[in-house]
Formats: sequence, structure tokens, C-alpha cells
Amino acid sequence: MCLAIPGKIITMLSDADPAFRSGKVSFGGINREVNLSLVPDAKVGDYVLVHVGAAISQIDEDEAQITLDYLRQIGELEELE
Repeated sequence: MCLAIPGKIITMLSDADPAFRSGKVSFGGINREVNLSLVPDAKVGDYVLVHVGAAISQIDEDEAQITLDYLRQIGELEELE
């Protein structure tokens, strides 16, 4: 089963070409570089759903926190470390 994980954009990495836009995303304290080209309106502080290293949509903070809590409870966030 494929799963998109919610994360918060903590920094934007500058790139002249919007097709290669990326940033650092925090998944409950675990930070990864993520491709942000599919969410052109996303900015630092926004939450996004990430699948296979690419943000595929924006999500509101409350929904992101609920999902992160569930993932912590079942021990799935450890796989990101």
C-alpha cells in the first residue's frame, strides 16, 4: 500500500527553475528534502502530503497533526529516520 505522509515546510531551497523547486520538510521532527514543484503555492509553514519524495498536495495543519499522531502510535515514523 502506498501512503502520503504529512509534513511541514521548514525552508525553501532556491532554484531558478520552478520545475525543480524543493525545500526541507519536517515529518514530526524528521527532516527531508522534498520536491515542491507540484505545489507551486506552498510556502514555509504550510503542510503538504509527501509521496516518494514529492509533495503532491497541501493539507491543513489540524489534519496533518491527526495523521502524524496515528503514524506515531503505530510506529511508522521510525522508518523515516
